[in-house]
Amino acid sequence: QVQLVESGGGLVQAGGSLRLSCATSGSIFSINVMGWYRQPPGKQRELVATITNGGTTNYADSVKGRFTISRDNAKNTVYLQMNSLKPEDTAVYYCNAKTIRYYYWGQGTQVTVSS
Repeated sequence: QVQLVESGGGLVQAGGSLRLSCATSGSIFSINVMGWYRQPPGKQRELVATITNGGTTNYADSVKGRFTISRDNAKNTVYLQMNSLKPEDTAVYYCNAKTIRYYYWGQGTQVTVSS
């Protein structure tokens, strides 16, 4: 089992920045990939960014150049630095951990970007 707890969401004006954190616990040795997903109002959940154990990152086209995913292995925490935020970035952001067998999800944190 893997437990994920997100934090750092909130309300920000367009052009502003936020940093999301995802603290992991449990069987973290089994995790292959960590990621952030988001679900805008009335839409399906979508990939934002992922990072592998080796540090390889992948981003959705809509956030490339604005968002940065990173990890601190000593703290068992994954971050999502979000800069130049746009109203269309408004969503519930979910942390995700992928193992060989399962996907684990956090409870989500709301990010609201006002215009």
